[in-house]
Amino acid sequence: MPNLADSGLVTAVRTGLAELADPAKAPEMQRYMKSLMPFRGVQKPARKELATRLFAAHLLSDVNTWTATVLELWRGAEYREERYLAVDLTDFRPYRRWQQPGLLPLYEELIVTGAWWDLVDEVANRRIGPLVRAYPAELAPVMRAWSRDRNRWKRRTSIICQLGSKDDTDVALLSDCVEANVDHPDFFLRKGIGWALREFAKTEPGWVRSFVAAHPGLSPLSRREALKHL
Repeated sequence: MPNLADSGLVTAVRTGLAELADPAKAPEMQRYMKSLMPFRGVQKPARKELATRLFAAHLLSDVNTWTATVLELWRGAEYREERYLAVDLTDFRPYRRWQQPGLLPLYEELIVTGAWWDLVDEVANRRIGPLVRAYPAELAPVMRAWSRDRNRWKRRTSIICQLGSKDDTDVALLSDCVEANVDHPDFFLRKGIGWALREFAKTEPGWVRSFVAAHPGLSPLSRREALKHL
């Protein structure tokens, strides 16, 4: 099967990051993120400027080329910033019209192989979340399945994918995904539960108070985070 990735964009991203590299910053960035993959030492503002410039200069013609290019950047990454730009490419404005349930396998790969909060949370909140809101019949059952998956990052995604939903929150889905993980010992799931409930408390504080009161099995961390501003 031919590789549909835009090699010009892939090369431009890797070359651009190499030119911006700061070897003095790279080790500290890697330590902070507890990353096995090394960093170039390119901080977020410079990465964002590079992404905007290169993505605009290398516009992709169709969804298959776009998807293949994202995966080429992701799978072939030698530095973590390449993965950050791969995630950025999934949200570049000209391609937002391609956001459909059929992209779920792409995002699932980024979540499972990214396997750390800096990569997973962006995909969960800003890619999966809008799809859940736009296509609830198709994706709510998937999130319920993910909430019980063996992979903790898929579980975390199911819990936090509605962070920005406000009045559009599927309350039954939020409740189901949290309840599936109430007793789970994993820190990232407990923190995710507290985060999701704390954000929803900005919209429905009474519901969150009642939910927390009705679930004494919530970890102290989840409970504390959920009620932080109430």
